[in-house]
Amino acid sequence: MSVERALELAKELKYREEHNRLKYYAPYDYQLDFHKASGNQKLLMAANRIGKSYCGAMEMAIHLTGEYPDWWEGRKWDRPIRAWAGGSSNETTRDILQRELLGQPDDKTVRGTGAIPMKNIGEATRKPGVPNAHNSIVIRHKSGGNSRLGFKAYEMGKEKWMGESLDVIWLDEEPPPEIYTQAVTRTADKGGMVYMTFTPENGMTETVAQFMNDLRNGQFMMTAGWDDAPHMTEDVKEQILAALPPHERKMRSLGIPSLGSGLVFPVPEEIITCDPFEIPAHWPRISGMDYGWDHPTTAAWIAWDRDSDVVYVYDSYAQSMEVAAVHAAAINARPKWIPVMWPRDGRQADKGSGTPLADQYRALGVNMLKGSGRSWGGWFTNPPSAGMKEGSGGVSLEAGVMDMLERMKTGRFKVFNNQPQVLEEFRMYHRKDGRIVPFKDDLISAIRYATLSLRFARIHETQPRQRQTDSNFNIF
Repeated sequence: MSVERALELAKELKYREEHNRLKYYAPYDYQLDFHKASGNQKLLMAANRIGKSYCGAMEMAIHLTGEYPDWWEGRKWDRPIRAWAGGSSNETTRDILQRELLGQPDDKTVRGTGAIPMKNIGEATRKPGVPNAHNSIVIRHKSGGNSRLGFKAYEMGKEKWMGESLDVIWLDEEPPPEIYTQAVTRTADKGGMVYMTFTPENGMTETVAQFMNDLRNGQFMMTAGWDDAPHMTEDVKEQILAALPPHERKMRSLGIPSLGSGLVFPVPEEIITCDPFEIPAHWPRISGMDYGWDHPTTAAWIAWDRDSDVVYVYDSYAQSMEVAAVHAAAINARPKWIPVMWPRDGRQADKGSGTPLADQYRALGVNMLKGSGRSWGGWFTNPPSAGMKEGSGGVSLEAGVMDMLERMKTGRFKVFNNQPQVLEEFRMYHRKDGRIVPFKDDLISAIRYATLSLRFARIHETQPRQRQTDSNFNIF
């Protein structure tokens, strides 16, 4: 093959790749998880510069064209759809959404270099008064018919978001509540979908709070930060952080709202994280678990350095909508000698078997802590006061989180930095009107049970054991 022919082929390949990005789309893990979610309302609350708008554009392109990849597990339409894509203003809708979907708006030569392949792009109508902006566009569907995409802006007012019945709406910046309500209404009669991709620049707004505090049936939310995007190098991160005011750094790097005083654990993450290391054999260990179904059943494992009184969260497990046998197998895959502290709702009988949950796990080989009689059966309580019986410490949530916060502030609480789910819960754990919001706190609950139960921590039986007395283990 001649050099000229090789160059010609390389040029042709580059052209095909640039004009059919959908075919070559290889999503990051967080993008893949978002695509897999099949709810009617989805939110990707993400950091800046990690590809959230690109992810949103690819989702829209796939639905408009019907070109579902082999790996696709999310919602599907086997027919042409009607859809809208919306942003704050006509200009930002043009410059972000239109560009991501079709290519640079002011350059006709790059048409088709966005998420929608060139071969699928049909006739477009212009938006009056906005240079190079589209009002709508026809997209050829795999079935032979045509999908239609309209471009909207929040600044147009809710009246412009009324009337039509739609299959899919993509909102790339956080919408005002009235716009979001209209979007949901427009898709409700067709069982359609509204999805959002934005950085929570406005803090704990009504829209953000709805997903964070009151996630309803059919809703899905996920967060993604710089560490979830492989193209974000350490140098790039440092450059961006240096240009940001301190109060914006977590929001822009982690994709979480600035909750301010609402955070339950207002401690810099770098203070509580550490690199993983091999746990010394003489350190006592204990696990905590929390039951769930729609929200996950969780377990967390901690090790206790008694000499410095530091606890380390070194492992965790979380899984929704699975039976006890599945969870037990996961727990038993870790060292079975580690005792498991469990919440008192484990006394409740399972509706199917009539057997208390704690007893089910014991029967499955899980090392569930046992009590000392009818008054206390081994379930979690806060440490008892001096001279009081085990089980008398109550289950105060505030007492538990305050103990954890004190440990964090004094350097006595650490989390291995390979536990992203644990760290995400810490970032989102917040108060509303002074009260802790019980949302996405499943791993935190398991960790709290374990941390407040150090008096039951054990070392492996092959190791020399100290006599476990109140003075040895009740540090509270």
